[in-house]
Amino acid sequence: MPSSPTVARLMVVLAAVLWSAGSFMKVFREDTPLGLHTPQLDPIPIAFWRGLFAGLALVPLVRFRYARFRPVMLGMVACFAVMSGLYLSALGLGPAANAILLQNSAPVWVYLIGVYLLKQKADGRALTSAALAMAGVGVIVAGNWPWTVSGDEQRAQVVILLMGAGSGMTYAGVVLFLSQLRAHSPAFLMVLNLLGSAAVLGVYLLLTGGFTMPTPLQLVYLALFGVVQMAAPYWLFARGLRTLSPQEAGIITLLEPVLNPVWAYLIAPDKEVPTWWTLGGGAVLLAALAWKYVPARKPRAGVPAAG
Repeated sequence: MPSSPTVARLMVVLAAVLWSAGSFMKVFREDTPLGLHTPQLDPIPIAFWRGLFAGLALVPLVRFRYARFRPVMLGMVACFAVMSGLYLSALGLGPAANAILLQNSAPVWVYLIGVYLLKQKADGRALTSAALAMAGVGVIVAGNWPWTVSGDEQRAQVVILLMGAGSGMTYAGVVLFLSQLRAHSPAFLMVLNLLGSAAVLGVYLLLTGGFTMPTPLQLVYLALFGVVQMAAPYWLFARGLRTLSPQEAGIITLLEPVLNPVWAYLIAPDKEVPTWWTLGGGAVLLAALAWKYVPARKPRAGVPAAG
């Protein structure tokens, strides 16, 4: 257990920094000094290998004698697999800033699905946050919509934007499933998601003929990518949550969507310059998430609350 809140905060900060390194998947598609772009790997195979290596790295943390499988977990794994495939596809084929910001719309979908489909209790603060976040998502999508092109190029850009938005929706599905399974071991659920999604994506690649074997050097970097960008930050985040509140941890992890486009720009500066629409919509979206996670100030004793 972290010895102090400071250590816990540093753990969550490091987790956010490592999560933001998802942009480094572009080294498998861009011409960099590492030479990992030959043969070029598509996003779905990268998602498969990342999930496989990350899941294997977390297996030692699971106490399988206490683990219990429930059929509802299949829905969680399916959401996680689709989320991984859509997110890395949007990240690899389009601007990183759009992908990460659209995926971070997940709390909005969690709120909307919870209130309007699952009939959960509405919360005024969350409603305000959801409205702001939807405005931010709208700015990103509308501002980056390929109005000036047509044909195949337009369809491709629209699909990339929709993949980013879809990753946010399926991420929300994962969160809702996890909330229903909170009595189960977090380590078991994470391993189940990672290895289960690798199995789903692997079957998809075999059925579609999209499976290509990476080179030995690519496999080494894919293993590092899975362990460093997925397994390690989940472990650090879980450890930090033993001391910090979920609200504070949520605020700290907003570092991820801020840093992710920075890494992408450093890897491919000629392709990864965010548009002003992305920056503006991202600022609104991050402000909405911050508003959601910052605890409301409680009135002092003897002072009536406003309203």
